[in-house]
Amino acid sequence: MKKEANRELHASIIKDKLDIRRIIDEMISQSEEEGALVMFLGFVKGVVDGVKVMKLKFEAYEPLASNKLAEIVRQESKGCKDVRVFHRVGELNPRDPIIYIFVSAKDRHTAFETAKRLLERAKHEVPIFKLEVREDGEYWVVGDNRRVKRSELGSEKRM
Repeated sequence: MKKEANRELHASIIKDKLDIRRIIDEMISQSEEEGALVMFLGFVKGVVDGVKVMKLKFEAYEPLASNKLAEIVRQESKGCKDVRVFHRVGELNPRDPIIYIFVSAKDRHTAFETAKRLLERAKHEVPIFKLEVREDGEYWVVGDNRRVKRSELGSEKRM
């Protein structure tokens, strides 16, 4: 955790699930002037395009992924007391958490808007690669709802 001018800023690439309750309790206990805490949790879908998802494999290009996530948190945390973003890697099953975003601010508008910006930037800028394993094959997730069948890329190397 990094303290910066009486603020907590944290960004991590992680393998395991988090204790959400512990983080929320800790953030609230450190609040003085803040009255809002927004938490976003993204998780693995069980069905995509009507097809069952078996797992989602995440691989981060390190240390670039960690550095980029930390840079995004620094840039987007203005006006917030405590910002924490965690993105998981490894093989995840449907309903497993993927990304956790916690934002504490004086007001709900700042907290919600900051969380939204953090999520969008993390999804589009952090070099974390997603391979979706489904009943109908394996697909690289290359953008918002865009999938490319692995076999169409000409490389059958297993992730």
